[in-house]
Amino acid sequence: MKRIYCRYAAIVLAAVMMILAVVPAYAADSTKQKLVLGTSADFAPYEFHKTIDGKDQIVGFDIEIAKEIAKDLDRELVIEDIGFDALLPALQSGRVDMVISGMTPTDERKRSIDFSDNYYQSRQVIVVKAENKSKFPTMDSLRGAKIGVQKGSIQEEIGMGIPDAQLTSLDKISDIILQLRTNRVEAAIMEDTVG
Repeated sequence: MKRIYCRYAAIVLAAVMMILAVVPAYAADSTKQKLVLGTSADFAPYEFHKTIDGKDQIVGFDIEIAKEIAKDLDRELVIEDIGFDALLPALQSGRVDMVISGMTPTDERKRSIDFSDNYYQSRQVIVVKAENKSKFPTMDSLRGAKIGVQKGSIQEEIGMGIPDAQLTSLDKISDIILQLRTNRVEAAIMEDTVG
């Protein structure tokens, strides 16, 4: 009886050791480490929401770059849609691992975070209703105007430098355009491609 018990104990022990050897390897293969991207997904064509096969997805030029970075790092990409003005705090707190969201590397931002090399050079433009085109041909012409800008953006900084401008700072580009269409602002400052 002692031999039978020892034989069963040896078989059970061997089985447990095999399971313990295989489970960590299986777990490592089935769950990649995550790479969390912070983005403000209202910035077409860079990052924006689109319904694909009935499912809301975040797509765009910057998202494709993030996918390649995740692929190169052998990580699973997780996308967090965050208000633009909350992106840097999310990065600094560790809530996200990186930010890709059309962010201009200003000297102030460079003091607290690292930037990659620029991969696109944009220009800032004024967006107005067609009937106001001649009224606002330059940034100087925005003096004293009601201007829509994205909160926490370089455009907001530009707007703050315009004498007597009345800024409306909002989270989403689409909300700024709505303000323009409904005459709540006279102009908007945004990146050329987005405008």
